[in-house]
Amino acid sequence: MSNASPSKLFPLFADLRGRRVLVVGGGTVARRKVEALLDAGARVVVGAPALEPTLAEWKANARIEHIEGVFAAQWLDAAWLVIAATDDVETNRAVVDAADARRIFSNAVDDAELSRFHVPARVERGPLQIAISSGGGAPMLARLLREELETRFDDSFGALAELLTRHRERIRARWPELGARRRGFAKLLSGPLQGLLRQRQHLAAERAFDAALREHETTATRGSVALVGAGPGDPGLLTLRALRVLNEADVILHDRLVSDEVLQLARRDAERISVGKHAGGGGHSQAEINAQLVALAQAGKRVVRLKGGDPFVFGRGGEELQALRAHGIGYEVVPGITAAIACAAYAGIPLTHREHAQSLRIVTAHGKDDIDALDWASLARGRQTLAFYMGVAGLDRIRERLTAHGLPAATPFALVENGSRPEQRVVAGMLADLPALARLHQVRAPALLVVGDVAAFANSLHWFGREPLTDASFTDAAAASPSLAAAA
Repeated sequence: MSNASPSKLFPLFADLRGRRVLVVGGGTVARRKVEALLDAGARVVVGAPALEPTLAEWKANARIEHIEGVFAAQWLDAAWLVIAATDDVETNRAVVDAADARRIFSNAVDDAELSRFHVPARVERGPLQIAISSGGGAPMLARLLREELETRFDDSFGALAELLTRHRERIRARWPELGARRRGFAKLLSGPLQGLLRQRQHLAAERAFDAALREHETTATRGSVALVGAGPGDPGLLTLRALRVLNEADVILHDRLVSDEVLQLARRDAERISVGKHAGGGGHSQAEINAQLVALAQAGKRVVRLKGGDPFVFGRGGEELQALRAHGIGYEVVPGITAAIACAAYAGIPLTHREHAQSLRIVTAHGKDDIDALDWASLARGRQTLAFYMGVAGLDRIRERLTAHGLPAATPFALVENGSRPEQRVVAGMLADLPALARLHQVRAPALLVVGDVAAFANSLHWFGREPLTDASFTDAAAASPSLAAAA
């Protein structure tokens, strides 16, 4: 048995009504598969030397067809799917091989590697089905999740699905535009409809549905923009409000550094537009982004402007709101966890500490002119923490300015690359060695630079990902300094 991770499967729901499906095997396992197939309306053919009692009864009642004997490839004639449900591995393999030759999808029960499709664990509520799969690698986990979902979704969800299915054409006629339909659905489902169905008041639910449809029929579609902070990359750091807004969006304009894992949490059919800028220039200008936000909102779209970190911390969120306000467009701001907070936390660095740092300075060091404009004398004072954004290209100048204005060369630093993401790396050392260590370990953006005594905690309090990359000079400096030794 291979220890490789299960391959990612493509989920789909198959319409098997009236279609021939072959089940090879006549025992209890085969009977369970046949029962599910019959429930889906399939025309089931069972091939086996003998049938267990229930299958035999279904044969007698003409619910299934039976081919008696040992498997032969011609059994697959006209089949859409085949399930190998015998207790003999070689027979199951022969079934799968024959199906492969005919390009027919096959499943070998309890054999993930041999199967070409998997039957998921399911939660069923009328026409509503929730399917769960681990790719065949952890079926007990899928079953556990199914048990949890069984308790969360009561029968009212099935009744709701049936009601919406009956009135599908009316809904489409009332809200022909997809964005308006989605918003209408959101308001409809937040009303009393499901509560009435849960109480078995089906006539009252129908009346509530009709009233909701009439109410929304004349509602004008108005666009809006939500500035949403995506955090540093870990999707678990998104706020609940951010998740809700992402699932209501028609269009998502996202920065280059917004992680794929965060984007995957958005509504699947939302349009995604990358408007990221690049270090050193390139990409979309801020004026272009502002104009695009305005145009999309004026077209009636619900727009999410998704920014790495927090939109109001070096995210130009204020400029975008000014443009929206100037055009009378409604907006909201959903804060995100900014890089200084998240990267430091994932590196085990407390940004403030009563023995080492009583203040935090958040600084951008994007280019030469930005660096020259900073108050370096103030930044070089002790008992504070400096968090530099976008400073990878200017590490030599940062070190030179800080040491020239009196910050000791032995001050600890930590560079947190790809903070909170699986590929996170931390490079730690003393300020004198900052540029050399960054070059040695080939640090690349996005990376946050933390300077101050608290940066030494990266070596002792790390908890996420790999241990910090460092060299012996930091250990020597810590031993020579009581403040650093206490921190380390």
